[in-house]
Order: sequence, then C-alpha cells, then structure tokens
Amino acid sequence: DSTVIYPPVNLDFFRPAQNREDYYLAVGRLIPYKRFDLLVSVFNELKLPLKIVGDGPEFKDLKNKSKKNIEFLGKVSDEDLKNIYSYAKALIFPQVEDFGIVPLEAMASGTPVIAYSKGGAIESVTENISGIFFHEQNEEALKKAIEKFKKMEWNTDEIVKSVNKFSPARFRVEILHFIEKAWKEHKKMLG
Repeated sequence: DSTVIYPPVNLDFFRPAQNREDYYLAVGRLIPYKRFDLLVSVFNELKLPLKIVGDGPEFKDLKNKSKKNIEFLGKVSDEDLKNIYSYAKALIFPQVEDFGIVPLEAMASGTPVIAYSKGGAIESVTENISGIFFHEQNEEALKKAIEKFKKMEWNTDEIVKSVNKFSPARFRVEILHFIEKAWKEHKKMLG
C-alpha cells in the first residue's frame, strides 16, 4: 500500500483572462514521448491556430513540418507563460506523464485541457468540467476530441476550482500528517 500526496502547484500565480483568444496551446520539452509530432500533424490538417511553448531536440524538425497556423515560441518567461495560458482556448496534452504539472497550470488559469487519457492527466483533469480526454494516442482520436471540445461550453470558475486540491497549503497539511503518522508508528515499534 502507498499513500499518494500530490505535488504542490503555485495556483495563486495563475489568473484567468476575461476574454480568450483564438489559439490552442501546447507546453513542454520538445522530445519524442511528449508527442508534439501528433499535434503538428493534426493542426496542419485542421488549420487551427496552435502555439507551442518549449524547446528541445525536436524543435527544428517539428517547426520545419509545421504550417503557418502553428507558432513556436521557444522558451518563455514565467510571466509570459502565465499570460499565454490564460488567453488560450485550450491546452492540448497528448503525452503520458507520471503526474504532469502543465495541465494544472493551464486549469489554474481557467483554461480547459484536451488530454490523452493515461497517466497523471486522469487524476487532475475532470471530464466535462476542466477538460476532455481522447483515448487513443493517434490523429483520429485527437481530431474527434477537438471537434467535441469546440461544441462545448466551459465555466472558467469551475475549471479553476477543480485544481484546488493541488494547492501548496493542501500539500503542507498532507505531508505533515503523513510524517506525524509515520513517526508515531515508528515510536510505537520501538516500544
């Protein structure tokens, strides 16, 4: 048995924008398992605006394969990233991560997430409240999820509220409780 204590995210740093702009967003290191290649293929076909924040070994190759509707921003400051999150229509999260901080930062900004339904995303994204899932890591599944997303209405306040359980205050309480409990059990074992 194990106890899961989610890592803290500085939720107070992020703020929702009053008005969304017309772009989708992807954030992360540009490496193969993060599946930015999938995003490039789908957005090349759909011709929807996509901003990609991040750098990595696949940067040049992905950029060369992209059409004009895909913008590569490279590394950005925390302040710029905060603004980019808050104005995005949605964050696309196509990879499998143990946990994944990026979707939490987006949701803390009031931005819904379109995520692959594996790994940490299934613990942080609440279907139809803070985002939607696609269940196969392929172009067809992602396209269907985007089409479904476009037909939905999103409540920014509900999205922001959905990530409260990942606050630093909650983390402090849970980690201290865990340590106190472990210490008491240890003392009991020692007699």
